[in-house]
Amino acid sequence: MKSRAVSSIPLFFLIAVCVIAADQVLKVLVISNLHFHEVRAVLPGFFNITYITNTGAAFGFLAGPDSWRHIFFQTVSVIALGSLIFLYRTSRQKDYPLFFGSSLVFGGAAGNLIDRIRSRSVIDFLDFYVGSYHWPAFNLADTAITVGGIFLIWHFFKTSSS
Repeated sequence: MKSRAVSSIPLFFLIAVCVIAADQVLKVLVISNLHFHEVRAVLPGFFNITYITNTGAAFGFLAGPDSWRHIFFQTVSVIALGSLIFLYRTSRQKDYPLFFGSSLVFGGAAGNLIDRIRSRSVIDFLDFYVGSYHWPAFNLADTAITVGGIFLIWHFFKTSSS
């Protein structure tokens, strides 16, 4: 089945801005309603809302106090944002997976970049767990990056097989 081309730059940025806005609004709600490190059970035994900060990458990767990390992650975020725009604009096959994947990753990366510029860390608040095992806390921006990444992988597999 052939995919329709999607090349609407305004829609690309609209999706990205919606991700950024939702991410930032949720983070403000968390900051406004929870104390730092507070945990509120939503689905006991499975899901909490919490308020923590993360100086590392998604899911706490490379977290720590080193001062170079904020510069590194801000730089990587800016390069990723530029690369996504370049990838989308120069791609010969602008299908739905590329379109949605790029816009979701762009919005998520921008949402986390805003946090890093503002406070040198990212606010994480989604805490899934089973028993005593907790997946590292994350946020809506991380979710958008992950889902967008899945769409991009789908796009690259589709284009490499055609």
